[in-house]
Amino acid sequence: MGSLAFTLDLIATFAFAVVGARIAINRKMDYAGIILIALVASLTGGTLRNLFLGIAPSWLENYQYFLVIIAAVLFAVIAPAKKPIGTFIISIDSFGLAVAVVSGTQFALEKNAPFYSAALLGITTAVAGGLLRDVLCQVEPILLHRETIGTSSVLGALTYLGLDALALSNDISAIAAGVVVIAVRALSIKFNINLPRAK
Repeated sequence: MGSLAFTLDLIATFAFAVVGARIAINRKMDYAGIILIALVASLTGGTLRNLFLGIAPSWLENYQYFLVIIAAVLFAVIAPAKKPIGTFIISIDSFGLAVAVVSGTQFALEKNAPFYSAALLGITTAVAGGLLRDVLCQVEPILLHRETIGTSSVLGALTYLGLDALALSNDISAIAAGVVVIAVRALSIKFNINLPRAK
């Protein structure tokens, strides 16, 4: 894994682990449950991405992932939270979503995945952990009913791939794609914009 993709992976891991631990705390889980949810929330997306690419999950060879998750759990336990899911936690989750989309898409490209596969793997990296987290915490998965998490991830992955195809630098592509993800999710939350529901 390239240095940029690895760094982005660690950042996303921390963000998702914080959110997972915070939700587990709000569900009155014990410390073992909190750690398990943090692990699931932060490692599932990247693990699936790697398995689909036919390579071992990154955390099997890099202990840094676990150090980051431990730090995230400690942060979630110590940091005060006045509401079940506050603005700060949503902000962290949105940032993690953006970083995961970029790192997943870029990593797939590094492994010579075709355009459509890179997009799907970027999206998987971003949303799979949160989906499984919500299922294990017995809450309605956010991905399936609000905040356009999936839509923002799709647009972010396509933005990165489009700019990469134009031979722009990785930094510019990553920043632009991340901004798209955060902006789309922020606007969907602020103005309560969601995809149409079946009648």
